[in-house]
Amino acid sequence: MDSWVRVLILVACLYPVFVECKVRRYQFNVVMKNTIRLCSTKSIVTVNGKFPGPTLYAREDDTVLIRVINRVKYNVSIHWHGVRQLQTGWSDGPAYITQCPIQPGHSYVYNFTLTGQRGTLLWHAHILWLRVTVHGAIVILPKLGVPYPFPKPDHESVVILAEWWKSDTEAVINQALKSGLAPNVSDAHTINGHPGPVSNCPSTGGFTLNVAPGKTYMLRLINAALNEELFFKIAGHKLTVVEVDATYVKPFTIDTILIAPGQTTNVLVAANQGVGKYMVAASPFMDTPVVAVDNMTATATLHYSGTLAASPTSFTSPPAQNATPVANNFINSLKSLNSNTYPAKVPQTIDHSLFFTVGLGVNPCPSCKAGNGTRVVANINNVTFVMPTIALLQANVFNIKGVFTTDFPGNPPSPYNYTGTPPANLGTTTGTKVYRLPYNATVQVVLQDTGIIAPENHPVHLHGFNFFAVGRGLGNYNSKTDPKNFNLIDPVERNTIGVPSGGWVAIRFRADNPGVWFLHCHLEVHTTWGLKMAFLVDNGKGPNESLLPPPKDLPKC
Repeated sequence: MDSWVRVLILVACLYPVFVECKVRRYQFNVVMKNTIRLCSTKSIVTVNGKFPGPTLYAREDDTVLIRVINRVKYNVSIHWHGVRQLQTGWSDGPAYITQCPIQPGHSYVYNFTLTGQRGTLLWHAHILWLRVTVHGAIVILPKLGVPYPFPKPDHESVVILAEWWKSDTEAVINQALKSGLAPNVSDAHTINGHPGPVSNCPSTGGFTLNVAPGKTYMLRLINAALNEELFFKIAGHKLTVVEVDATYVKPFTIDTILIAPGQTTNVLVAANQGVGKYMVAASPFMDTPVVAVDNMTATATLHYSGTLAASPTSFTSPPAQNATPVANNFINSLKSLNSNTYPAKVPQTIDHSLFFTVGLGVNPCPSCKAGNGTRVVANINNVTFVMPTIALLQANVFNIKGVFTTDFPGNPPSPYNYTGTPPANLGTTTGTKVYRLPYNATVQVVLQDTGIIAPENHPVHLHGFNFFAVGRGLGNYNSKTDPKNFNLIDPVERNTIGVPSGGWVAIRFRADNPGVWFLHCHLEVHTTWGLKMAFLVDNGKGPNESLLPPPKDLPKC
């Protein structure tokens, strides 16, 4: 860049009263870092030596450029989870979907504009299991002069929930893939990188959120865990929910929220209790008894100014691990704000009506001795996705043959009682299949959980789009009766949605973003097992309806 342009940008950033800075530049150095948790040390992959990683700050409609330099032995890619990436699919980040990964010693500049977006999102690695420690927050502030549609908080704080393994997580998943069985669960959950005191490491301190009496705080909550949905609550304090997945909701007050991997939730907390210390707790939700989870509760402290050091902490009991009513109370309270300023643009008619079963299966694996010659797999519509060795977006744009096919089934190939007794054949087909959509088509996808092996909640994330969750229920979806109860007025708008155990959820979106867009379970173990597919959205005919050309520094496979 010419030096005079750099000077102009610097002046704009130094004097934001006169000029709003619209270009935000960051550098991510991916490096190893020795880190102590649970009274033991291990080397982890980090961005800029931080765990969690740095927070990206920007405003609505800003352009963000992040140069990612890979200084570790692994291939790396970064996904900007929830960023629409309008016309900039090359910067979405999932390895072998929109780009080849950044190889060791190389770099890549992600370049995108936050068009019409404001709120809390997250970024994370999108290859292998690296996102366990390679993750951080994206905070998109409203445009200058635009207020929040709720009382302005006195202070804001990012709170990232995650998991921690004492072992190397790449070794954990590789051993599981070799055996054909599920990987070991994590050893702890964390709040802003710290588990808090635990029985086998009681001296470890946790994260402290300092507050002043009478002030209101907005917590930008993010679940960056690999494999577990989490409850979040604060002893003695109510949580007023105002936003999820960077979309405003009708505010409501509740004791406990549920947040799945990949989801974000903004809550207001009034510091209206007596001066003291109050426990903050993050604990697992799993309503299927046969699925193992890490049952450790991560703790932090809400600390009022003026509290004596010797003051005891007010404790709270986390919900039971299988507290489905607590989970449903939160989920059923979510509604889009749907105001004149922030309308809910729900598609009222549908061009493509799709029905996707999501669940597990069992395929032959002669080398998997621990699995008795079989391995656990996952699938959508009985297709276990096979990752390509060339990025799908590159293959499509450059017309590279043999990388993928466009015959992903829009419905299950062999219908059965999805939530009843599993069929005799638990096997799946395999392939690298995508579903093609014309530009601007309206799409409805019903995501149906299956009971093969076990019913389970699947947090499903769609890249490149927000969608509206218009319906949800237990049992098998009924295409004749269930749509009568759809909410087409103010359904919650998200980018990641939980498919309930033994149930279904219906989502709607408009395919107004050309490119190749990943849809997958955000439980990393299920993604690894193949619970994923991609939509291929064609270019439109208008001037701003086509994918932009690939950048010159696009990584090579």
